[in-house]
Amino acid sequence: MELTAKEKALVTALGGGLPLVSDPYAELGRRVGLSEGETIAVIARLREAGLIKRFGVVVRHHELGYRSNAMVVWDIPDARVEEIGRRFSAFDFVTLCYQRPRRPPEWPYNLFCMVHGRERDVVLGQVEELAETCGLAGVKREVLFSTRRFKQRGAVYCLAPETAA
Repeated sequence: MELTAKEKALVTALGGGLPLVSDPYAELGRRVGLSEGETIAVIARLREAGLIKRFGVVVRHHELGYRSNAMVVWDIPDARVEEIGRRFSAFDFVTLCYQRPRRPPEWPYNLFCMVHGRERDVVLGQVEELAETCGLAGVKREVLFSTRRFKQRGAVYCLAPETAA
């Protein structure tokens, strides 16, 4: 899909997030020379084409009181990792869940999930709920609570520079 100059400008403008105004699409459109309707239509078309995969809110958990945030790493049998990943993803309190390769012998973990909470004990209880519900009581895992936040924002994409003709 070839993007027009205005579409490219809109993608770049989206990288900074939606403006916090009552009509954010109109404001974005104003910045790149599109109407509100055109802006919404372009975003919809880019989503349909798969160029924008996710369009949502990045929550700054800390400001909302979620200060007990844990990355939980699991050593799931390879034959079950897809099943368990899908089951974890169904829990509302799991905000991220993905598979990564093991790095033996030091790092046997292959499934990662993020649990955000206001209280450490609640998060630990939710991790136990995951283990019990999914039959993982004996599976090796580590709960890694965040201690300091250095950066938190959504992804920002840069369009490839134009190639010289």
